[in-house]
Amino acid sequence: MPITVLLADDHALFRSGLRAVLDTQPDLTCVGEAADGEAAVELAARLTPDVAVLDVRMPRLDGLAAVGPILANGHTRVLVLTTYDLDEYVYRGLQAGVSGFLLKSLPPEEMVSAIRVAARGDALIDPSVTKRLAARFTDSLRPAHAGPDRLTSREREVLLLVADALSNAEIAVRLNIGEETVKTHVSRVLAKLDLRDRVHAVVYAHRHGLVQGP
Repeated sequence: MPITVLLADDHALFRSGLRAVLDTQPDLTCVGEAADGEAAVELAARLTPDVAVLDVRMPRLDGLAAVGPILANGHTRVLVLTTYDLDEYVYRGLQAGVSGFLLKSLPPEEMVSAIRVAARGDALIDPSVTKRLAARFTDSLRPAHAGPDRLTSREREVLLLVADALSNAEIAVRLNIGEETVKTHVSRVLAKLDLRDRVHAVVYAHRHGLVQGP
């Protein structure tokens, strides 16, 4: 089955351009478009797309405010797009549970790749942005209940590579193991440390001094 995508942006030209790109991909299909945040929430509840792509600034309800209601359906992953590389936007999105924060200036092929990554359940945020966030905001994030000593040596190794913004495929190559094995390790790391997603794993690694700051 193709990955279903909801596009929400108040600029019709951007929506139509991105939809045209999605239409060329055999594994992606756009199931709906919205011009504001409230419409995006309504469509997401009705269509339950695999991925919702939201502009950070929209009428009636901005993209970050729409993240919570959209994630509440328990199925949809959210990517947030913006023309502004501002840490505060990224931080709010991270706190809300987005799977990615991307600049609109990205090439179309990177947008498509981000949608696929989000649909797989991975997080996609520019590594430099993630590291800045980790250094700046770790103290205000929800405390983790478990220390890194709960991890096996392999799980700790995987955590460090996740913190370096490597994908599962890249980790698999680095460690010379299967990608499914990597996914299992990542899932165990998140469960043992009570972390919501990969982005929080990055923040956790920085908070606990497992990696050097930027």
